Amino acid sequence: MYKIATLNNISPKGLICFNEKFHISDDISEADGILVRSFNMHEMDLSPKLKAIARAGAGVNNIPIDECSEKGIVVFNTPGANANAVKELVLTGLLISSRRIVKSINWVSSLKGKGDEVEKLVEKGKKQFAGNEIKGKTLAVIGLGAIGVMVANSASALGMKVIGHDPFISVKSALELSRKIQLGDKLEDVLAEADYITLHVPMIEDTKHMINKGSFSKMKEGVKLLNFSRGGIVDDDALMEAIHLGIVDRYVTDFPTDKLLGIENVLCVPHLGASTPESEENCAVMAVDEISDYLENGNITNSVNFPDCSLGDCVTAGRIGVLNKNIPNMVGKITNILGELDININEMNNRSKGHYAYTLVDTDTQVDNRQLDMLRKIDGIIAVRVIK
Repeated sequence: MYKIATLNNISPKGLICFNEKFHISDDISEADGILVRSFNMHEMDLSPKLKAIARAGAGVNNIPIDECSEKGIVVFNTPGANANAVKELVLTGLLISSRRIVKSINWVSSLKGKGDEVEKLVEKGKKQFAGNEIKGKTLAVIGLGAIGVMVANSASALGMKVIGHDPFISVKSALELSRKIQLGDKLEDVLAEADYITLHVPMIEDTKHMINKGSFSKMKEGVKLLNFSRGGIVDDDALMEAIHLGIVDRYVTDFPTDKLLGIENVLCVPHLGASTPESEENCAVMAVDEISDYLENGNITNSVNFPDCSLGDCVTAGRIGVLNKNIPNMVGKITNILGELDININEMNNRSKGHYAYTLVDTDTQVDNRQLDMLRKIDGIIAVRVIK
């Protein structure tokens, strides 16, 4: 029986996907796996029994990834599960950056109590809220993952000229991208051509302040910038200067900060990207599937710290999973020791990702966990698990 703890409310439509081998527990210290949404785990003591964490969402800033990696805890996220919800909010952002809808709604609300004058006041005052259409304008989509591709395709369907930029675009994303979408090799060239820019890149060291003073200097005057990715991707100080200089006409973001609040040309949304019941259900189902497959079969899909690796459903006599540092000759050392233990390998899959690697081994006999102590003594081995 695998014990699963939840740190946030997880959609029941996800939880019912666990089979009879899993039990939802309130005892985090005894949990084999944790399901989490936004709960901050950085100050938590991670139990030695913990094997996996599944984030029902894409961002994992609330999880101590480095610590998990060193302790052999596989961290999953759910890329694409909330993509449609975010896409729809981005399209909303495109429209409210063009048409002064938010300000006009607030102004109309202020007319309460004017009685019969309201209609005349509306007709007289509406000129101040004039905006432009998005059809025929150029949109730059920076980052062509699941969300970026959907935004690009939808904006193109609305009549926009769309240019995408992603030097690391996946084969899957490339196949899903509409043929109407142009691809730009150089970021600065894409920024220079755009009337609208939307950001869809992960928040990592290389993308922190990706949009900075130099980036703004390449943009058209009056550009609309949308950030539904992560706040730190845009340098707020450089943004304030770009707004003052008239380079940025509107900035729409899902990541408010105190510095951005109250600024005339900034529209802040309270992190609503995935806040739909459909998105929460999709994320929960995917997270449950990922953590179940890992604990029950040893397979890894959509991990942020270890490589994807699978041998399918566990139907052989035995299966072993080995998490280790990605250093030379690890596979040789693993197989040599299994040979010394007279454990015959039926099938094996080894994959690496950055500094870490994972090896799944199917055997023709069931393996006693104590037999594998020799494996655990190898320098560079992080964790060894008997799955069956």
